[in-house]
Amino acid sequence: MKFITVFTPAYNRAYCLARVYESLLKQTNQNFIWLIVDDGSTDNTKELVAGWVNEQKLVIKYIYKANGGMHTAHNTAYKNIDTELNVCIDSDDFMPISAIQNMFENWQKVKNDEAIAGLVGLDETIDGNLIGTKFKNEFIPTTLIDFYYTQGGAGDKKLVLRNKLTKAYPSYPEYPEERLVPLDTLYVLICRDYKLMPVNQIWCTVDYQQDGSSATIINQYFKSPKGFRYAREISMKYSNVFKLKLRNAIHYNISSFIIGDKLKIIFSPVPLFTILCAPLSYVCFLYLKNKNNRR
Repeated sequence: MKFITVFTPAYNRAYCLARVYESLLKQTNQNFIWLIVDDGSTDNTKELVAGWVNEQKLVIKYIYKANGGMHTAHNTAYKNIDTELNVCIDSDDFMPISAIQNMFENWQKVKNDEAIAGLVGLDETIDGNLIGTKFKNEFIPTTLIDFYYTQGGAGDKKLVLRNKLTKAYPSYPEYPEERLVPLDTLYVLICRDYKLMPVNQIWCTVDYQQDGSSATIINQYFKSPKGFRYAREISMKYSNVFKLKLRNAIHYNISSFIIGDKLKIIFSPVPLFTILCAPLSYVCFLYLKNKNNRR
């Protein structure tokens, strides 16, 4: 049994998926499975992966599903992973050659501590620059909210999670007319009950694409308001950080305005916050709507 599954959601990314493959071939530790969840690609992703499977250089599992967005690909991955750990490496990213080995070594130190949900490491840009900040308190268990809002941390980080936990918590909701639910909602739920072990090692090299969700976030905001509102609802409900509750109340309201469901502002998890923030939220909604219309 391999100890970890590297899973890669892919939608029409045949042009860059080979870079993930090459980085996995070079891993100094080959104790992993590569799971590719094809989210309804119409390019030659299927044929490309079939060629790699035939090479038999890696243990590869391929799943094709109808297009539903990144979060639905994550749902599919979690349902089909059997290894102890999992880590997501996006189709436009890749891994330094010692990443799997480093994950393995650090996991041996904490795997018997059931209070630890997994590991969290660092991301870098394709130019080799650290994304955000390092962990000030390396090897001291933390949560993502503590890291970002108490310790002043910043930047995308790479999560390595226990498979039994990603299976145990609710799947991302799937709205047929939408294609995005922010992925951190699952991590908020897990960190409500468990902590992560921070490791100051680079585990992922990120190459943000022009067609990626980060580059099209405002447009996605308007195309997937239910998904965004769900994420804000989870964050408001389980965070004790005032600043975070306030920010999410504003965004929760904006999503409600986009949907046209103003009553949700009154019946939110923290109605005092959402009602008080309603006027400011509406101004922000008009600003974002105008900006989105000009794109």
